[in-house]
Amino acid sequence: MNEVKTYKDLLIWQKGIELVKEVYSICQELPNDELFGLKSQIKRSSISIPSNIAEGWGRNYTKNYVQLLRVSRGSLLELETQIIISKELNFISTDSYNRIQALITEESKMLNAFIKSIDK
Repeated sequence: MNEVKTYKDLLIWQKGIELVKEVYSICQELPNDELFGLKSQIKRSSISIPSNIAEGWGRNYTKNYVQLLRVSRGSLLELETQIIISKELNFISTDSYNRIQALITEESKMLNAFIKSIDK
């Protein structure tokens, strides 16, 4: 295993960035009239995931870090809800939904395991 020297070495942060890129791709499927509604919310919640991981790392204090990891997890669940809504409204394709849902599930498992490992 490689030594973690910065938050950018964390797989949960890297997966968060991958998730943001996928979200931005999927947002192109959303109707233009959702620019200031669902599209904006989806982008903000996805960006919040790796951002809070990085911020927690920068605080250099375990209790703050765990709290910000929990905020990331909350943003992830917010994103998942917004993606479900998008699918239910037929704004995104089934293929796009399945791709993003797989990433959300993977990130969720990684975040939960990481929180558990440092919150002892």
